[in-house]
Amino acid sequence: MSELISIALRFALYLDLMMLFGLGLFGLYGLHAEQRRWLNLRAWMGLTGGLGLAFSVASLLVMTQSMSGATDWQALWPHVQMMLWQTDLGLTWWVRIAALVLAALSTHLALATLSAGVALATLVWTGHGVMHEGVQGVWHIVSDSAHLLAAAGWVGALAAFGLLLMPAPLPQDDRVQVLASALAGFERIGAGFVLVLIGTGVANYLFVVGPNLGGINGGVYAVLLCLKLGLFGVMLALAALNRFHLTPLLQQSIAAGDYNVAIRALRRSMALEFGAVVLILGLVAWLGTLAPD
Repeated sequence: MSELISIALRFALYLDLMMLFGLGLFGLYGLHAEQRRWLNLRAWMGLTGGLGLAFSVASLLVMTQSMSGATDWQALWPHVQMMLWQTDLGLTWWVRIAALVLAALSTHLALATLSAGVALATLVWTGHGVMHEGVQGVWHIVSDSAHLLAAAGWVGALAAFGLLLMPAPLPQDDRVQVLASALAGFERIGAGFVLVLIGTGVANYLFVVGPNLGGINGGVYAVLLCLKLGLFGVMLALAALNRFHLTPLLQQSIAAGDYNVAIRALRRSMALEFGAVVLILGLVAWLGTLAPD
């Protein structure tokens, strides 16, 4: 039961911190300052930052209880203190807390986004990213961090597009124009996210499993990894559909003055893509607790 709770909290932290960083990043590159009101970014970042704080506290307590075997708070508290003040994990936890507070409270979007990126990168210390020491360990941390940040960029963009696609009382024509412009602007940076994900994904596999196919030949780890890769393929297919069919369709529909069909198609596609994201992050949370078979 405790392992299931730990995986659930890892999943919640991954999704929440990716949304926090990804939405902020999208606001910086995908929207002009006057367009950010369409997403109410500060409210969303305040909410996800606050949730990140709660999930971080809960995750620390669950992890410490699992490691110590303590059954009540009086017995658990000394172990919590030791974890917080005498371990590298505790140091990264404090860094995450400080970064989340800054991200949630800052009114400067660039600063809030940078802080969110720092908070997200601390999750590397809760998985396979710290399994090596020395130079190899540094490169593994760098690769894992880049993988997380690129994934968050994609997740945040999907969340932003989903918010823009939601019915709203604001003028719909203006909202659709902003959506079309943001979709077109995402093409290059989205391709960059994919390239980083593929490159760092291969690097992380080599760090964890080594230059062999042992990680996909059998066992629970292999099954979960193959499922993750399959879902990533689904995301790539949906992204290609959005890029080469649905985005041009929306632009043509706007020119024709009737974009309802294109909007409905985009909503379905984005919902499927975000569903794949949720499943992938669930698998990532589980994989982080396992060693290759």
